[in-house]
Amino acid sequence: MQNSKLYLQHKGKVLEVRHGFEHVMAITLDPRTGNKEGIARCIISRSGEYGSSGQIDRSALLKIEGKTLEKFEITKELKIKHSEVIIEKLKGDGGDFIGLEDPDIWIDNQNDLMHVYFTMPVKTAGKDEEGENIWNVNLGHAVGKDLDSLEMTKPTLLGNRDRNAKEVSIAPLNSKGFRYNLIESSNKKGGWTYSVVQVAIARDMGKSWEFGEIAFHPADHKIPWIGGHASPGPLLPRSFIDLGKNKMLGIMNGCEENERVNGKIKYGTFSIGLFIYDYEYGKIDWVSQKSIIHDTEISDKRAITFASHFVETGIGEGILYAHVNDSFVRAYTLNGKDISNFLEQVLPATK
Repeated sequence: MQNSKLYLQHKGKVLEVRHGFEHVMAITLDPRTGNKEGIARCIISRSGEYGSSGQIDRSALLKIEGKTLEKFEITKELKIKHSEVIIEKLKGDGGDFIGLEDPDIWIDNQNDLMHVYFTMPVKTAGKDEEGENIWNVNLGHAVGKDLDSLEMTKPTLLGNRDRNAKEVSIAPLNSKGFRYNLIESSNKKGGWTYSVVQVAIARDMGKSWEFGEIAFHPADHKIPWIGGHASPGPLLPRSFIDLGKNKMLGIMNGCEENERVNGKIKYGTFSIGLFIYDYEYGKIDWVSQKSIIHDTEISDKRAITFASHFVETGIGEGILYAHVNDSFVRAYTLNGKDISNFLEQVLPATK
């Protein structure tokens, strides 16, 4: 493992590439199986210039299995009943659905049900003023007893030209009996379109949600590592780090400001930082001034390290899964004690 004060980078790849897929990412695991089964996003085809706004990845969700938390294998495609009907409605006239992306599993323990949320992007027939594709990016949903009995419902949130809905982070219930979940959305400001963290109000986890307020906008904070794009990663359980009443530590995915090169939008480096979330009121109290995880084996100027899932493995210890360069999945062991010490040092300066 590669060593850092706050984490240990595991050697090798968590997910073995099989069945003809060269690029895998965004894993999520079922805790009821001891986190030995789950789902991953696999890239069927890739077109456009990598790392630019014109890149299009066509995706499918596949089941994965592992004997340990450090090694998983792709087994077979995830089958979801009624998906064809839902997808056809989303596409509309002339739309192009490019596949299911970025899954998240949430277990309703009270009813012993599995809810799976995923991104459902549709490229519309039109172009914007700059000649770029117009997308409707929706947060899809399926429910069942397990991965073999999922049925797709209508999307939990519908995106449009001005606002995306993807990359959900599930929050606990607040005192009023609903959840201020977090999603990655989008917002245009000053000539640039930013990825922002937005609240999604969930009164029923299996039905339509409501868009809430933007909780973090990169343009308003000018933090370099997250200057262009922000996306919520997993919220860490309070048994791992307890920040007090209604507060949770979360993993934040960020990207540097965009650049325009030869008329095309180029993305910067994606990396991983921390944030503190008040789930009672749906407010992000703090985002780290610097990212904390940098994959040591990647030196590309526009590297991507993007977290998708966390598993608590012991007292003050857990594994964070992240995909690297949109190609493979890496594991990082987080050290709760050292992260707590880090927070004690940096938080007073933010008040």
